This record gives sequence, C-alpha cells and structure tokens, in this order.
Amino acid sequence: MTEETRPVPADFFADWKEREALAEAMIPLIGRLYRENNVSLYMYGKNMVNRSVIELMKAHRFVRQMEHNELSEYETFPLVQALSEMDLGPAHIDVGKLAVSYQKSGNGSNLTEFLQNEVGDDIGVTRKPLPEPQDVVLYGFGRIGRLLARLLVEKTGSGDMLRLRAIVVRKGGSVNDLATRASLLRRDSVHGAFDGTIRVLEDENILVCNGNPIQVIYANSPAEVDYTQYGINNAIVVDNTGVWRDEAGLGQHLNCAGASKVILTAPGKGEIPNIVYGINHHEIKPDSKIISAASCTTNAIVPILKAINDEFGLNKGHVESVHSYTNDQNLIDNYHKGARRGRSAALNMVLTETGAAKAVAKALPELEGKLTGNAIRVPTPNVSMAILNLQLNRETTRDELNEYIREMALHSKLQQQIDYTISTEAVSTDFVGSRHACIFDSEATIVSGDSVVLYCWYDNEFGYSCQVVRCLEELVGVSWPMYPRS
Repeated sequence: MTEETRPVPADFFADWKEREALAEAMIPLIGRLYRENNVSLYMYGKNMVNRSVIELMKAHRFVRQMEHNELSEYETFPLVQALSEMDLGPAHIDVGKLAVSYQKSGNGSNLTEFLQNEVGDDIGVTRKPLPEPQDVVLYGFGRIGRLLARLLVEKTGSGDMLRLRAIVVRKGGSVNDLATRASLLRRDSVHGAFDGTIRVLEDENILVCNGNPIQVIYANSPAEVDYTQYGINNAIVVDNTGVWRDEAGLGQHLNCAGASKVILTAPGKGEIPNIVYGINHHEIKPDSKIISAASCTTNAIVPILKAINDEFGLNKGHVESVHSYTNDQNLIDNYHKGARRGRSAALNMVLTETGAAKAVAKALPELEGKLTGNAIRVPTPNVSMAILNLQLNRETTRDELNEYIREMALHSKLQQQIDYTISTEAVSTDFVGSRHACIFDSEATIVSGDSVVLYCWYDNEFGYSCQVVRCLEELVGVSWPMYPRS
C-alpha cells in the first residue's frame, strides 16, 4: 500500500473546480484514443471511456480510498494528454497505475520518456484487434439480452471489433412490437436510460442504436433463420433464452446459415465447457463451437474461492446465495412447476436451490466435493449476495484476509472479477451497474481461527453480462496488450 500524500488544499472549492476542469479536459482525449486507436484507458481497472466528469473524479477518489494515495487529476491529466499525442495501437492502458509508478520514480525522468518506456511496444503499431469485424447475434432479448445489447453498442469503438448485427425474437402480442422492444432497451427501471439514441425503422425491422443498425429477426426457432440474407456471416450467436442448455439443443444455431459459434448465458449441461472468465477462460480454444458463461452466482463466487484457495487452502465450505427475484417467479401466488417459486416474489423470501456450489468444480476442479450450497430469493429486483462460510487449511486474521483480497482486487489478474468496498454503509442498490463479477464487502468479514465468513455482492444482471462479453471477446480471439505490464 502506497503512502503518497499531498497537502490539504487551502481552498477546497477552488481545488475541486481545478480538478473538475482537468477531468472535463480528459474526456475528448480519452474518447479520441478509443474511437481512432482502439485504446481504452483505465483507472485501477475502472474504465474511463464514455464516463462523465463526476464519474472520472469518483474513479480518482476510489484510488485514494483503496490505496491511501492522494492520486488526483493533477497527476493523471498530463499522462492522458501525453498518451493522446502518441501514435498508439490497440491496447488497454491503466493511467492510474502508470501515474503512481511515475510518482514512485521520483519524477526523475521526462514524462514522455517514461511513457515511451512503459508503452513503447504499442507505439506505431498498425494492427487491429481482429483481422475483420466479428458479427454478433443475440438470440433472445430479455433482461440479459438487452444489457448485452447495451454493452456491445458501448464497446463498438472504431467498429473493428464486435458488431451487434441482429436480435432474434418471437413475434410479441404488441401492435407496435418493434417500438415496444426499442422502448424496453431505451428505458430500464433498474439500470436507467440507454446511454445514447435509438431510432426505429419499422418497415425494415431495424433498430439504429448509436449509429449501429441492428436487424430484428422474428423466428420461433433457430431452424427458421438464415442470417446470410441479412448480410451476416460467421456470426457468434449469444443464446440468452435458456431454452436449450445441451449440445444437441444449442447445436441448432450452428445449422443456421451465417452462424459459426454459440455462447449460452446459463449453466451448460453435458460436455459443454462452463467458463468463468478470469478463471478458466483458457479452456476456450480457437476451434470451440459451443461454450457456456455459467451462471451469475457461479461467476460471483469462483474468483473469490480461487483467491482464497490459492493463499489459505480450502478444506470445505457452504455457499448461501441471497438472490434477487427473477422473471421465472410469480408476481402473485400462482401455479409454478418449481417448489416454493409459485409464491409471490414481491412479498416473500423464497427458499430454493442453486447449482452454483456444484458448478464451482467445473471451473476449479480442485474444489470438487468441498462445497454445499443453497439460495434464498428475496424481494429486490437486482443485486444479490453470496455468503461464503469456509473452513481454511490454516488460521488467519481478519486484517490479513481483507488485505489479501484488497491486493487481489487492485493488482492481480482477477482485477476485472473482484471489486472491493470499505464502506460501512453499503447496501445492495450501491452496486447496481457494477462491471465486476463480485464486490468483496471487507467490513462484513468474520474470522475465527481457520473459519471465515465472507460476504460478496454482485449485480446478477449487469456484472454477469460483462463477464459474458469477456467470454465473447475470448471466443473471437480479441487480444489486448495491457499496460503497465504485470
């Protein structure tokens, strides 16, 4: 943990306004790097692209809280400005970490020379993330489908990577079906408004989202679809319906003209690889045809379990998921094929089952047979919590365990998967829109010898969708140089 500090401002308001102006000046520089060079800038793992002035300032504040380092816009703006003047190729660059590294160097070297040493391998590179843009199709347009659409449109960049080309749905009962679906994408009661504009072309069944034309295809099954008639080829189909979860069912997509691979946004059955990005994404091979992105709960708990097992060893444990209700449940008491799920989701805590604990072994075989699990559905629309009651192979302390997870969240290869909070006032709605697989609540940690209880929040919709997109990029073969190199 670094201890760099700067003097307390004599005038807090003037200091704020100066830093606000610097954050505002960063925005066009960050945007141009992204649009023209496919360069994404980060602040300790938090994406700086398409962020507001206040969001950029809060990202700096996060570093000050987590690292006890008075990193501010005064330190990062010169780096962003210098990077914007370089002829950079596609890369992910963590400006926050570079700024801290530059501070630690004593600022003895010229800033441009420092950056050339740090990101020099990327200067003058003309390659693209992919040989040609990759077509993507969303099969289904429910909660996860619409969030994936938002993410894919947001990540269009220069247009050289993933391109959302089509959405496949069944014809709904609305007279204005296309307009209704556009409205659901445009406004969301949990995640807020779509960040951009959506134009509806009724005669052509097309939604134009931030300049991206997306064909809406009406079909009752994959057998009815020919993507090539819409100019779509070699597409990856993201099946977020959950109707088919085995190889035979999902294989129907591969029989469609213009489709080449499939990702399932639910736990796969049989021999389908269940992938938790950050843990076992290396199992995705160039010739992989069908993969599963596992479940939201599996994605939430596996990174933490991996980190804990690597450092402390894990003897056994129980996972309790306190999960927001889903569309599968009833609003009011009514018939349901599942036990207890027929009771009103808005009025009850509903005890149910989860396969997440058993599914852990598909990503972490070393934990086979060591975990049990259950779930409680609760009357909230989004953001869930996993409670991990674990017996370790050695004794530890609360401070040691928390500090270890803090380091993993900020400085390890699991940085995208594990976030960390020190707030004593955190509640579930604070984590709506989190792009991490889970957020470790350090204030709730309980340790007694080799027994620990850990609390991990997760946005079971948006955080999970971000993990799906990471799997999608891996399946396509998108490769990003990362700076600074760890």
